[in-house]
Amino acid sequence: MNELRKIIFGSKGEKFVQHPSGVVQPDLFPDDKIGQLDVVKTTLVKQYGKQQTKLTVKHPGRNPLPESLRREVIELLPQEDISGLKPVGTEVTEQLEYQPGELFVKRYERPEYIKSAEDNLSASRIIAALPAMPLAKSIAGASLLTHLLVSKYVDHLPVYRQLEIFKRQQVNINHSTVSGWIKDAMALIEPVYNLHCKEVLQTDYLSVDETTIKVLDKDKKRTTHQGYYWVYYDTQQKLALFDYQPGRGAKYPQAMLSSFKGYLQSDGYDAYETFDKVEGVTTLCCWAHARRKFYEAKDYDKANAETVLELIQQLYKTETDCRDQHFTPEQIKNHRTEYSVPILNELHKVLKTLLIQSLPSSPMGKAIAYTLRRWEKLCVYTMDGRLHIDNNLVENSIRPVALGRKNYLFAGSHERAQSLPAVAECRNVVQPVCYLSPAQYQP
Repeated sequence: MNELRKIIFGSKGEKFVQHPSGVVQPDLFPDDKIGQLDVVKTTLVKQYGKQQTKLTVKHPGRNPLPESLRREVIELLPQEDISGLKPVGTEVTEQLEYQPGELFVKRYERPEYIKSAEDNLSASRIIAALPAMPLAKSIAGASLLTHLLVSKYVDHLPVYRQLEIFKRQQVNINHSTVSGWIKDAMALIEPVYNLHCKEVLQTDYLSVDETTIKVLDKDKKRTTHQGYYWVYYDTQQKLALFDYQPGRGAKYPQAMLSSFKGYLQSDGYDAYETFDKVEGVTTLCCWAHARRKFYEAKDYDKANAETVLELIQQLYKTETDCRDQHFTPEQIKNHRTEYSVPILNELHKVLKTLLIQSLPSSPMGKAIAYTLRRWEKLCVYTMDGRLHIDNNLVENSIRPVALGRKNYLFAGSHERAQSLPAVAECRNVVQPVCYLSPAQYQP
């Protein structure tokens, strides 16, 4: 019952805060003391008046507006007569304004000419060639395609909402037409997505995770198929690679990481354990997932769970010190060896002791078993200063997918599901890509 209440009404946060004195605050209203009041001593306290001190701080000023923004200059002249006067300076006031997006027509007018041949018996038609169009025989220009792709896949705005916006500008376009434009435009950036895959997988340190997406499948009536985004995060370049697959089997990461060598950090899911025996790959696990298990067990074994959480909190305190002091990877490794390794040794002893005292099927027993089973992988991060203590970076990169799920609810097909992250990953180059043909962008 407590677990049900926690799921329905409980907070999603997992932050563990230890009392400064190390002593847990007792219950202010124990059941057997309600209604009782013991007066031991009454002391008259002299009223204290706080003296107000006025502190004047100079305002640092506003941040300047970017020079890249278009300026609309408005010159304001005095109403008085300024004939014969020369300005001694100009006072500038800038105000940030917004103009809603505008649909416009780019009209190409090409004069036609007739040129006679030298024998004057024949003639030829002369006309300028059209510039390269993103989609053949389509009225959709490159800027419109870019807007449609970014609005849907980066801003998570479904097509029907975009069409409602267009209607406010008296432009009516069929939903099927726009869907066709988006499908054809995806082919233009597919080569860029392939280059992105190659770039991410060249690293020697990847964080990996997966998340779900509902997909319409013609073979499944009145329901949706549950697909998966396998996410590979390059922690050095801060690049995320989303790979859609219809299932959650180990064969999918094995195919994607067939040539990968280096550190592979995960949450300990069984599919990633297959890399334990791959030569050149060092697997490590995430302390955030281990900590979560003990946080969930706190309602069942509060004292022991808080003991473990306090030690894990000390591990994260060491990581905070490294970030605050801007340590180099070598300095981080030395700092962890001095402070984190002793904490890990103490934590290991505590867990082995609690393992004997806890029931295997209890939340505390499961948390201990989860952690001890992955203990060596949880300690790998202390061997290299470039490694992170947890998998939070890749989990943060997955958050936009959750936002998309709330907006468009599902993907129309397995092909569309793969398209969703492709645009988001290529958003920095999507505009120039739309100006080129697929042949011009072959890797």
